This record gives sequence, C-alpha cells and structure tokens, in this order.
Amino acid sequence: MVATFARRAQALGLLAFCTLSAPPGHAQGALVVYCGVNEDWCRGAVTAFERATGIKVAMTRKSSGEVYAQIKAEAGNPRADIWWGGTGDPHMQAAEEGLTIEYKSAKLGEQQDWSVRQWEQSKGRAVGIYSGALGFGFNTDLVRKKGLAEPKCWADLLDPKLKDEVQVADPNSSGTSYTLLATVVQLMGEDKGFAYLKALHKNVNQYTKSGAAPAKAVALGETTVGIAFQHDLVSMVVDHAPVKVAAPCEGTGFEIGSMSIVKGARNLDNAKKFYEWALTPQAQQFGAASKQFQLPSNKTTPVDPRVPDFKKIKFIDYDYAKYGASAERRRLIARWEKDVNSLPR
Repeated sequence: MVATFARRAQALGLLAFCTLSAPPGHAQGALVVYCGVNEDWCRGAVTAFERATGIKVAMTRKSSGEVYAQIKAEAGNPRADIWWGGTGDPHMQAAEEGLTIEYKSAKLGEQQDWSVRQWEQSKGRAVGIYSGALGFGFNTDLVRKKGLAEPKCWADLLDPKLKDEVQVADPNSSGTSYTLLATVVQLMGEDKGFAYLKALHKNVNQYTKSGAAPAKAVALGETTVGIAFQHDLVSMVVDHAPVKVAAPCEGTGFEIGSMSIVKGARNLDNAKKFYEWALTPQAQQFGAASKQFQLPSNKTTPVDPRVPDFKKIKFIDYDYAKYGASAERRRLIARWEKDVNSLPR
C-alpha cells in the first residue's frame, strides 16, 4: 500500500516538492500527526511528506470526534503536533477551548472563500482543507430485491419499509454524524429536527463509530441505506459497488474538513512545514489519488470529475460558528443521547 502511494505521489510531483525538500538520508526531525481523513489518504500523504522533507512522521488515524477527545485529554501533556482533516466542527470546538494555536499560512490567499472563512471564524486556529456534502446512498440491488422506491429526500428515510435498513454513525465519535445532527436542526428547526431523528431511529440498525462506515456497509450489502458524506459513497461507486448517491431534496449541510496546530506541539516548526505543504495543490491531489473525492481548498488544485458537483446540490446556510461552538455541540449531543439514542428500536 505504501509503495503504491509513493508511486502515485511521484507521478503527481509531490515527492519533488522543492520548497520543503531535504537531502536524502538527512532527517530533519520528527512530527506527530493525528489524521481525520481516510486511512489510505493519511498514509499516502504522510509517506510523500516524509520523502520530500526527511521529517519522520508518526501518524494516528481516528474519526474527528475521537481526535478532538484525545487532544483534549492530552492537553496537559500534548502528544500530537498537528491535526489534519476531519469535519470542521470539532476543530472549531478545539479552537474555542484553546487546544490549538493561531497560525497564518503564506498560502492562505490561494484558498477557497470557505477555507478562509473557517480560519477567520476560528481566530486563525483552523483552516479549511477540503469540503464535502452530506447525503446518503443506497444499495441498488437491495432496493430492487425488496421492492422499495429509490429514496431521494430525508423524509424518504422514515418509510416503515426501511426498518432496520438505515445505518448512520454516532455523533459522539463521528463528525459526519454531528454534521447530520446540526444539519437537521438547522433545516427543520430544533424540535422538528429531533422529532425527525426520533422517527429515523426506528429504522436505524446500527450507530457506527466511524462516519465512513455506513458507506462501506451499503457497498457490502450489509444495510440498504447509509447516511454519509457523498464523497465517501462515491468512493464505493468507483470500486464498482451497487451504490447510488443521493443529495437530499430538502437541502443538506456540508463539512469543511480542517487542519489545526496543537497547542504545546513539541515539533512546532515541523508542524508549520506540514501545514504549508498540506495547503498546496500538489499535496491536495492526494485525495483523489486515494479515491477520496472531497472538493480541495486550494483554488488551483485540479478537481477530479468524480467530485460531487456542488452546483447541483441544494445546501442549507450552515452556521459553523454556532454549531462548532463547544457549548452548542455538547448540548445537541446530550439531547440526542437523551431524546433519541435512549429509545428502543
């Protein structure tokens, strides 16, 4: 796997990233990365960065909610230097709680408006590196076999025929699922949104730890419907799974995958080097190279044609400042635990 990504990196020109290159065999220190994107993407990019810079990287991959919890638990003795990827809400919460530090990249002017806005709203402590639309996918073979209508809207997922046929992650650990929670509340109003989630609960067969897990379950035929970011579902389609992706007709939210430098980072200079590198178009092409189809933040990064077309998706006006705030995030998750997750199915 590592060798495969190294070859891809070389093809993309990542290994010749000149401004960060180091003479072969001359290590330039160490770096600890907590990674919130797909495992293959994490490993492939880290390998390229190591070879380009001589900096030895120790990487841990977890869901964004888990990374936030770990950074918070380690605040008195930080182990990570940089948090790369994962939904932006936990990054915003970490910024508010002083777990990450302000940093302004020389490449900030090359980023999309939503990336810069994330940086501004977090007071310089998080920057957007990609964006992805929330949606759901369904297994076309199972839909046909069960004689179901193809779901197109959030409302369609409440069909009694889908009892035990919907899978979604747990918002305690998954940034994807918290995005769903915050999206439904903003789209429908809080009380109606929770009424929807309670009704959906009857059809949920499992709340997974990882936000990408429902996409894999749909592809494998383990569940008929999976709620996930659309790019995770597209990855299953690319692998020829019988999956169809839906952008909910009522409207949907979207993530701003983010990056933050951890307060107290032991390898601060190397963290800044990685930060700068991760905002380049060369580095951002790694997403598509590892079959991850988010929209990159750097305006000059070539966009893979399989990335969902944002112009064709109906989006809500997602309030990242409000729903990324610590108190609001804790409050909504606590209400979900009390009003939804405690109910029988």
